[in-house]
Amino acid sequence: MSEEQQIRNNRIVLLTIAGIPLTMILAASWLWYYVVNGELDLVGTVGTANRGQLVQPPRQLDEHEMRNDRGVPVKYTDLPRKWTMVVVNHGPGCDESCENTLYVTRQIHIAMGKAFNRIGRLYLSEQPLAQTSLDVSELSDQHPAPASMGELLTTEHRGMKALTLAEGSYQSLFPEQQADPSTWYLVDPAGWVMMSYNSGIHYKDVISDLKFLLKNSSE
Repeated sequence: MSEEQQIRNNRIVLLTIAGIPLTMILAASWLWYYVVNGELDLVGTVGTANRGQLVQPPRQLDEHEMRNDRGVPVKYTDLPRKWTMVVVNHGPGCDESCENTLYVTRQIHIAMGKAFNRIGRLYLSEQPLAQTSLDVSELSDQHPAPASMGELLTTEHRGMKALTLAEGSYQSLFPEQQADPSTWYLVDPAGWVMMSYNSGIHYKDVISDLKFLLKNSSE
């Protein structure tokens, strides 16, 4: 191969390498334009790796009033910034489904190991905790049930926060749970209800989702 031909080939290689970033930028700009203008459903077309059900659009917890056991208003954004597993209960008592969801989310939390402190758990209900009955005689781990709902959270779910939702908030925030009482939710550090899970989703799949989110999140 002559020197002139070698130089020509080198130029072609350099131009090709230089053109790759430009091509990527143009392709990304084209893709972004169609997504923003609603002409391309990227999630629907490509799919997602999550095992839970995406909440679309996400719902903001802080758009609804929440109070602690002393009746003091609490904002989700006042709490430590964590990905939070939210157990929802609707009604005057915590039945078998409610208690089992508490148990399952606790076991998932423990199974996260080193990432334990990056995740929180929250119990939400329109019924104040002190007025909520515990309607089971035996817990999911076959231990006898304590005398009250408050005692259950204190003894079996240490560190889990309990807040009372303003009346009417349940219907708008958690419609999936109305259809399936085993449904619970994952909320991001900014207070957006992002994903729902139920008893049909294996706990290992939930752990996989959480690990993925924590790996790709600064929180």
